[in-house]
Amino acid sequence: MLPTEQRNSNPLHRLARFVTQKAAAMMFNLEAEEIYQVERWANIVYVHGKGVSRFVSYADFPPVLGVASPSDRDFAFWRRRWKQRQQEQQKKQAPLFWLQFFAQQFHQSPTETILYNWGELIGTIKFAFGEGVLQELREKYCYEKALLSF
Repeated sequence: MLPTEQRNSNPLHRLARFVTQKAAAMMFNLEAEEIYQVERWANIVYVHGKGVSRFVSYADFPPVLGVASPSDRDFAFWRRRWKQRQQEQQKKQAPLFWLQFFAQQFHQSPTETILYNWGELIGTIKFAFGEGVLQELREKYCYEKALLSF
């Protein structure tokens, strides 16, 4: 699934559970198949893909289902990372690709239960989005729910 390698010298970062190949691909506007390697190191993630060879922060990855839910400590890591941004309005919000990532997860949800779980996760981290982005996610959620109801 995820071509990943763990360095044994140090324990992994607490946000390592959110590192996925899909998210790495979306981060760099690539297809998942174009990501060749994702290495999770103690404090940073190395992503190697088609035309990309970069180190990225664990706090750049959005939360996912199937692992422990985000906690207050995770929120603190994300907020600290966002404060490092150059543009003032982005200092309190998640990267824009998170919107695309969650919209894709809504679209790919095979059942209403899984879609609901994604919606619950968004509710948990709604602080990460501006009102406009949050409204757009709500609309995408409602649209996908209507499609699954048929």
